[in-house]
Amino acid sequence: MPLAPGMTAEISTLVTPENTAAAVGAGGVEVFATPMMIALMENASWQAVVPGLDKEHVTVGTLVNVKHLAATPVGQSVRAVATLHEIDGRRLVFQVEAYDERQKIGEGTHERFIVKLDQFLKNLED
Repeated sequence: MPLAPGMTAEISTLVTPENTAAAVGAGGVEVFATPMMIALMENASWQAVVPGLDKEHVTVGTLVNVKHLAATPVGQSVRAVATLHEIDGRRLVFQVEAYDERQKIGEGTHERFIVKLDQFLKNLED
């Protein structure tokens, strides 16, 4: 399946004490941490395009621009939805949203770049 705008994926997680703001050092509150919400959005973005990539290529995150709109307590489920919005060469732009059991808790955009995995890893060594 070739890459095309509209590709989408959804990823879910449960809010636990380990992924709260208090646990990740992003504040002392026992609610779903913003960095964890962003990670969920990035994961959904990556998963959305995996079917369109050959085995030599992966995507890496390069830009995140999101708002965390509402707090989610421990015990609730959170899901992130990513939709490929734009393809500009190797640059992929996603619309991302996150929801808990009650409401939308986050929204924004996320960019990823397609890279050849072996070359990317080789560049780390130089």
